[in-house]
Amino acid sequence: MNIGISTSVIQRGRSGVAQYVFALVRALLPFAKEHQFTLFVLEEDVPLFAFVELKMKLVRVPERFRPAVRNILWHQTQLPKLAREHRLDVLHVPSYRRMLWRRPCALVTTIHDLAPFHVPGKYDRARMFYGRVVARRLAHRQDEIIAVSQHTAQDIVRFFGVPASKITRVYNGVEHGRFYPASVETAKLLVSNRYDLRQPFFLYVARLEHPAKNHVRLLEAFNRFKAATNSPWQLVFAGGDWHGAEVIRAMVRQSPYTRDIRCVGFVPDHDLPMWYRGADVFVYPSLFEGFGLPPVEAMASGCPVISSTRGALGEVVDGAAALINPKDAHSIEVQLTHLATDAGARERWRQAGLERAKQFDWSITAAATLQVYARAANLPENVLQLPFDHGHSPGEVKYHTK
Repeated sequence: MNIGISTSVIQRGRSGVAQYVFALVRALLPFAKEHQFTLFVLEEDVPLFAFVELKMKLVRVPERFRPAVRNILWHQTQLPKLAREHRLDVLHVPSYRRMLWRRPCALVTTIHDLAPFHVPGKYDRARMFYGRVVARRLAHRQDEIIAVSQHTAQDIVRFFGVPASKITRVYNGVEHGRFYPASVETAKLLVSNRYDLRQPFFLYVARLEHPAKNHVRLLEAFNRFKAATNSPWQLVFAGGDWHGAEVIRAMVRQSPYTRDIRCVGFVPDHDLPMWYRGADVFVYPSLFEGFGLPPVEAMASGCPVISSTRGALGEVVDGAAALINPKDAHSIEVQLTHLATDAGARERWRQAGLERAKQFDWSITAAATLQVYARAANLPENVLQLPFDHGHSPGEVKYHTK
């Protein structure tokens, strides 16, 4: 197959979609001997794809098409022409925000979540309209849709009205070569030297986005936890500023425990494993997720997890994390206190998380994604050399409504 992948939605590598694109492309590299891959990459993002090492073709997209509106127009006007020029069999756009109307070849999209239907005020009015109305129409133009969780698959049927026969659930994976248990002492030493974190700490990896990522309620719970226990534990926010970051930073400044709260900014990929290993507990109180990679990465790294169950999070953590109601600060406080004061509980959740994380692997995700490409291009799936013999892989399930 001749496969094209649009990568211009990665926001300079600082988003969840970016982690999906990078990990998927890495996992597809072994298949580059059998299939041709063409990546459409914004000029300043080209260095981020150095790891393809000439195994895949890179087509540079002029930087003037980076702004959102121009990027949408590029997808609708220029990308179809490029797809025909490069004689693509299938084109994969890994975000519903850039789905194509024209059909120059078979079209595949990945829908990570339908947050505009669940989180009021997540985006401005224009983006909410695009996500609720325009994207719905574009979704019907796709040949195949990948949903990263069963919850997201159900949402696509419910809100977009797409036939279930077009939707395939393919779970995200974990890069087990990066995220695995290693020396906690070494990780803590690095963290303490770089950021002066010398006490046990809770870690939250997410961009500073209000209200969707729920930092404010976590801060309320942390303040209560500190007041009730006089504990030395600290709280670390790892993530770059996004919509509403000023609200979060203002509350950090106003906290009576501000000296025990750190906002360390965007964490580069190569530092993430260190943070997960160095943290004593990972907390993920998000109000909505279509999958939720950070909790699984934390689990794979041997860090016990406290998690919301909103969106697909309950499906993903599947009993391997201490659960909270993200809209109830008391619920969060209870779990913060429990895990901070009970080493046995931390170890039980650590072991449960390690077992759950084994269920997710990007190599399985990549192979299942190739099956979707084959279906979209009307090729028999048995032409693919996949790491499983028959039926569906653990990561790939054709979605059907009940």
